[in-house]
Amino acid sequence: MSENEDRLYVDLAALGIAWQLIEHEAVFTVEESAKLDRDLPGAHTKNLFLKDGAGQFWLVTVPSRIRVDLKQLPAAIGSKRLSFGKAEDMVRLLDVTPGSVTPLATMNDADGAVRVVLDSRLAHAERINVHPLRNTATLGMASADLVRVLQHWNHGTAINDIPTLDAA
Repeated sequence: MSENEDRLYVDLAALGIAWQLIEHEAVFTVEESAKLDRDLPGAHTKNLFLKDGAGQFWLVTVPSRIRVDLKQLPAAIGSKRLSFGKAEDMVRLLDVTPGSVTPLATMNDADGAVRVVLDSRLAHAERINVHPLRNTATLGMASADLVRVLQHWNHGTAINDIPTLDAA
């Protein structure tokens, strides 16, 4: 376990946030993590690390099974043209690598360079599952507690209806 992950659990405990951790093989894609989903209660997530034309970084967390409409996304989150952020920016700003990105990584973004957006379907979920700074485990907690810990780290979370390409 890394020093950052230790700090994560200290912060969760200090806030009185209950959580459950499940260790598993490394997963890098939604397809790989789908095998785990059936054994873990709650809403499963995927994260988009993005950068807009003005240089603003975004972390958009959505249900794992949806396909985000990337053409409509900028308007939905109050941005302009978006592209995927570079791996080196993710490491520099959030201190995680691709495949391990999680809203919990904003604990490492002391300057507030990354804006967090949580899909409204997740914000209303009883339990949300995210990586704990690495892709070899999944951490489940109440979605309200996720928002609370992000606020603790000075990362206000926008809750938006993220546009999808899905019919649902």
